[in-house]
Parts: sequence; C-alpha cells; structure tokens
Amino acid sequence: MSRNEERPVTAVLGPTNTGKTHLAVERLCGHSSGMIGFPLRLLAREVYDRVVKIKGANQVALITGEEKIVPKDARWFLCTAESMPLDKDLAFVALDEAQLGADRERGHVFTDRILRARGREETMILGSEALRPMLKTLVPGIDILNRPRFSTLSYAGAKKISRLPKRSAIVAFSAEEVYAVAEMLRRLRGGAAVVMGALSPRTRNAQVAMFQAGEVDYLVATDAIGMGLNMDVAHVAFASLDKFDGQRQRRLTVAEMAQIAGRAGRHQRDGTFGALVEEGPGAFTPEEVLAIEEHRFPRLDHLFWRNGEPDFSSVDALIHSLEERLDLRELRPAPKALDLLVLKRLAEEDWVRDRARSPSMVKRFWAACGVPDFRKVGLDPHSRFCGKLFGYLSEGAGHIPHTWFAEEIARLDNIAGDVETLAGRIAAARSWAYIANRADWLADPAHWAGRAGAVEERLSDALHLSLTQRFVDKRTTMLLRQIGANPRDLPVTIGEQGEVMVEDHTIGHLRGFGFTVAPDARASDKRLLLAAADRRLGDERARRGRALAEAEDRAFALLAEAGDAPAIAWDGLPVAALRQGPSLARPAVVLDRTLDCLDVALRGKIKARIALWLGAQMDRHVPALPALEAVTRDADAGPSLRAVAAALIDHAGLMPRIDHRIAIDGLDPAARKRLRKIGVTIGALDLFDARLLKPAAARWRRALLAARHDRPVADAPAEGATVLPRTAPGAHLSQGYRAIALQSVRVDLVERIAKAAFEARSGRKSFAPDPALAISIGVHPATLERLMVGLGFKMARAEDKVSRWVWRGRAPAPVAAPRRDNAFSALADLNLRHG
Repeated sequence: MSRNEERPVTAVLGPTNTGKTHLAVERLCGHSSGMIGFPLRLLAREVYDRVVKIKGANQVALITGEEKIVPKDARWFLCTAESMPLDKDLAFVALDEAQLGADRERGHVFTDRILRARGREETMILGSEALRPMLKTLVPGIDILNRPRFSTLSYAGAKKISRLPKRSAIVAFSAEEVYAVAEMLRRLRGGAAVVMGALSPRTRNAQVAMFQAGEVDYLVATDAIGMGLNMDVAHVAFASLDKFDGQRQRRLTVAEMAQIAGRAGRHQRDGTFGALVEEGPGAFTPEEVLAIEEHRFPRLDHLFWRNGEPDFSSVDALIHSLEERLDLRELRPAPKALDLLVLKRLAEEDWVRDRARSPSMVKRFWAACGVPDFRKVGLDPHSRFCGKLFGYLSEGAGHIPHTWFAEEIARLDNIAGDVETLAGRIAAARSWAYIANRADWLADPAHWAGRAGAVEERLSDALHLSLTQRFVDKRTTMLLRQIGANPRDLPVTIGEQGEVMVEDHTIGHLRGFGFTVAPDARASDKRLLLAAADRRLGDERARRGRALAEAEDRAFALLAEAGDAPAIAWDGLPVAALRQGPSLARPAVVLDRTLDCLDVALRGKIKARIALWLGAQMDRHVPALPALEAVTRDADAGPSLRAVAAALIDHAGLMPRIDHRIAIDGLDPAARKRLRKIGVTIGALDLFDARLLKPAAARWRRALLAARHDRPVADAPAEGATVLPRTAPGAHLSQGYRAIALQSVRVDLVERIAKAAFEARSGRKSFAPDPALAISIGVHPATLERLMVGLGFKMARAEDKVSRWVWRGRAPAPVAAPRRDNAFSALADLNLRHG
C-alpha cells in the first residue's frame, strides 16, 4: 500500500451546496494539467462539458467505463473513480465524494484513490465531514479545510404529493417506485421529469432540461441526485427512507439522508426537505431532522479496502492478493465484489487456468472479469458472459469477433417498446460500449465504440420520448387557461417555407417530415401549441408522404459528399440512407427517422418507390454491377466466372488481377466473352469497367462502397485527373488509380500503356517503347520504368538516352503450375504496391 506521503494533500469537507466540486474545477483549470474522479458517469459528463467550455475540446478528456473521449493533446481529465488513469503524471488530482470509501460495493475503489491518487503539485480530496478521522489516520500530514453550506436547509414537514410545492424533487429507491410516483404526479400535477443513475447521460440531460425549462414542475429521481448533479430544486421529498443496498433492505443512514436532502436550495437560495408521510417507517424522526439541519453526522470509523495493485503472476496469486487483509483497524477487507466473485467462479474452469498462465494473460483475465453487470442479470449469467469474453480474448489475435459484436449491437438497435424495455436495452448497450472502450479487445475499437455509442444515443432519445409521453400530461398548459379553448380548435397554418403558426405564434418549422420547435417558444406555451398543431402536422406529413411515394425520378438525387453517409434526397431533403445489403450491388434502403411519423403502409410504398428509383439509377450509372450480380446467381455460369463476378462486385467493379489470378486463369473463352459483353476489361494488372471511372459512375461507386462498409463516403480524386501524386485524396485503387512509384495512374491508362508496350515488343528482342503516350498522360520516367518492370520486362540498355527493354517472361512458377507467356505471368513477382 502506497500513500504517497511526500506529496501535499488537501481535504475539503462539508455538506452539500458548499461549492466543493466548483472549487475543485477551479483548481483543476488553474493547473497546467489535472484530473478529477467522480462517483457517477453523469457527473463526470456534466463537469467535462463545463471544462470543455473553458479549455476547449481538444485539451479535455472524458474517461468512463462506457465512454472515452481522449484527444491526443488532452491535459485535463474528467473520469469516474474506477476509470482514473493513475499512471499519468499530472499537476493536480482530485477525488469527489470520497466518503464513498465506506460503501460496501464500491468503497474499495474510493479508498484506493484516497491512498494512491496524487497530483504532482496539488491533491484534493472532497467529501463529507464524517470522513475527517479516516483521512487524518490514513493520510498523515493532510491539510483539512471545512466549508459551510451556502444556504439554509430546513425541514418542511410531511406533504402529500398533491400538495408538494413547485420545483420539488421526489426521491424513491427503486425503478418501480420512481415510475409509480411519476405516474401519480402526471395525474395530479400535469407530469414530472425522471432521473435515475441507470439512464444514459443523453436521456438524463433531456429530462433535466425539461425540468429546468419549466415544462414540468416536478422531478422524480433515485438517490443518484445526491451525488452532486446540479438542478434547480427548492424542495426534496422522500417517497421512502428505506433502500436495498445490494444485500438487504435497510433504512438510510442520516448522512445518506442529508446527502440527498442537500440537493434542495442552490447557491444562496434556501431549501427544504420532508417526507410524503407523517408517521411510520417513511417518516423522519426528530433526531434525524436535527442532525440533517445542523449537519451533524456520525464520524466514519472504517473504510473498505482491496489491493489496488494486485499480483498478476498467476491466477492463484491474483486471488490471494485481492483477498489480502491489512493489519489496520480503519481499513476493512472489501466485501466480495462482483468482479472477484466472477474471477473465483471462472478460475474453477480448467480451460481458463490453461490459458491464464502468463502475467499478461492473467491481467487480461482479470479485466474480463471486471466488466460491470449493467444488465443486473446476476452472478451465474454474468460469469458465463465474462467467460465467453475471455475465451475470445485468449485465443488467436486476442480480439472479440466483430461479427458477434455487430450482431449484439444490431439486436439492441430497436427503439420500439415501453420504458422498461428501452431502459433494459440501454443497460445492455452500456456493456458493449464498455467492451468497445477497451483499447485492445477489438480489431477496430474506435469504430465499434462509435457504433455502440450511436445505438445508445438512439435508445436514449427514444427513452426520453417514452418517459415524456408516459409521465407528462400535455393537456395542462398555461395558454389553454388563458385562451379557454380546445387547442385542436385553434387555427394552424403552414407557410411556404415550412413555418408552422398557431394564432400568429410561430412554433417551429416543418422541414420535409421533421418538425423543429422554435427556440424562442415559451415553455408554458409549447405543449398547447404542439397539441394544436398535431392534427395539422399529421395531415401535412401524410400529404407529403403520398407525394413522395408517387414522385417522378427527377425529384430524387444521390447525396454522396465526402465525409458524409450516403443518402437519397427528395426535392433536396434526405429521406433515406443507403446501408449494407445482401451485396454491394444490392444496398439496403433505410428510411430517414423523420418518416417514422407516417403509417406503416405509406412508409412501405415510399421505400418501394425509392428502391425502384435506385435500381434504375444503378442500371444507368453502374450497369456492370447489376449485370455481375446476375452472373453470380446464374446456375449456368461456371465456378470461375461466378467467383470473378462476386469479387468484382465486392470491389465495386474494379480490382487487382493478381489477387484473383487462379479464378481468372480458370475462365474459358465463353466466360471471358461474357465479361467483355458486361463491360469488364481483363487488363494486364487490373480488372475494371472503364465506364465506372466517369465522374457520375465514380460517385455512385463511392456511395455503394460507403454503404457496404458502413462508413462515410471517401474523398474523391480531382475530376478528370489521369495521374495524381501518390498521397493525393482518392489516389488509391478503390478509386480507380494504381499506385506506381511516387504517382498514382488511372487504371485504364495503365492498361493503355501496357497494351502499347506488348504491341511494341517482338519476342524476346530488345525494343524501345514510344514514350509519347506516357508523357501525354503525365507519367514520370521513374513511374514508367517501375511499370515496365511490373509488366514483366527488364531493361536491356540505354542508347542515346533511350531505354531499351526485353521481355523477361514469367518468374519461376510453383511446382505443377502451367506456364504462360503473357503479361499476367509476370505478376507473381510484381513489386508494385496497389492501393
């Protein structure tokens, strides 16, 4: 155990609303570098957004289990306590809510950070006054500062839900209780926002924004709001005073009550707290009220500890080090956390011990056991899941198969369902986000982290909408009381530019099928105005949907700008995206989410119309691809022809010959003729359809490749360019350019030069190719020489500065391989790198 006693440490202790976290952020920003560890992902994200506004996004990092934003020049780090990178040499380090060292489940993490997390110039520990004796014992020489609360917190007695004041937060301790209270508030007071620790930051922020904007006057939350999340709450009401702590149902400690109640009041504004009942286990005792109001809590007499630097020499050594006990009364062994239980369960498996023999593999095994059980499925199912992960991580390249990851993410990418279903999917998506944020667990972690994050965002948006629809009653509005009318009777108009107006109030704009509320619309008006516009918007969207389903071809266009996802527009508005389909020649059409407002039958007609247009455009711009697709399904085509056709489709009609020489050599004359009829040239170095190099066709190729690989459209080469610098945008084979020496030459021109060279040679006599063709194209002499070597020629001599070449013939062939005296035979020892 290292306490880093040589570095000065300051503790800032006190109740809630004392500005401790604000002070830590100020000190962080005052140093050249720094880090703060937080108890919640939500709180880390909130402070990250604040620091980004001060320091800029390129210098601030966010590190949590499920999310990592780490710019290469990052100097300030906002993390969850578990994710703090303790190996970094930073000027400032702080730990928030350090009294959680006494928590049975996570306490050992906070205790380890108290003992080991140190800044080069300043270390700050933030927490409750109850932590004072532990810090004085465990961190000798620590400087402890006490900060008083900015405002008064007082007991307001018990109040029924129907009599709660506005700007109240009602705290419950289970999802079921949260939903029940929110439903009651919807019926009695018009609705409530919902905040739980299990929500994603996106959903939580959307719900809090609704509360902060005054769209609802009540907030229902779990005890997650006690951990520093800033909200404008005047009164905190406790729905109960019991919680399940992972092992048993128990009454909250006075310190826990105060932590939650302290969310009432902000800065200099006083706050109040109370319960929903006057008597029974849900009511406060006079002693508890006095302790909370005067901020007097029992001092902590122990923290939970577990070895923060375990022994990875073997599985048994790892278990032994994690179960190590210290001869120190203040540090109790941590109750067996889930990761250790999973470790011991899997360590009983022979195959696990066979693979976890080296320290590096033991460390990898421990990391797999540490995947959090976000889904709350229990020890046995979670152990099986972690075991499957380690199985993949301990074999082959040590990467989790992207097919498994993709299938699981795709299964979760579904926004249908109720609140509980969506919350369950978000919990599962968090597991995959955690896995994707392990740097060495996937072959392309950044890509899959983005995919997992995108799924979580979509589910979060859907959950926010579902929570709002379930717990907010839009019938109760200020404007309705002022006008005294049914909102559906109010006149709604839609202007030529899509502006939507109700009673001369511009409430937003309808762009295509997506409606955006005007940013200056008053929160008190917004619900009524939307209700008034609802029917009119529905009718207008249906009219536009019918027009889209019956639109002429000229109304559609392909959107394929470099860096964007490929999409299809109708009258300039994106209405569908191109995604991976059965093959590159058959991409999938996915309607834009704004069309979800239409009924299923109409969306089906629209999708069929777009698919019909897409097929016609492909026949027009890239006709070789549909024709090759037909070959792959032709039972009469030979296996070699079908293989070549399939490979050409995968490469969007342009591919290097050497990679597929066996199948190409197997083509009979009839098959070659069929390819030529389709438009495919079997060149000396490449197979291609020259029509695909034209600007319009090349744009379609880039879009189809982007859809196939689920990535943005690639950069396009300069239009009409025959030769590009090797490093220029689009200067690679997938875009139609073969890299030779320091240049990239368009493949059809490479073939033209090759054809001219073979026509000029006579057997194995030396000859001098006419350089005029290469010069007219812009090919440098060094590029031409490299190409001639790659085509199977060798330089004989130079006469009067004119190079002469002889046919070298095929390189030594593998045993039993037939010899052919042609251009392709030289490819076996070709030293060109193709893009």
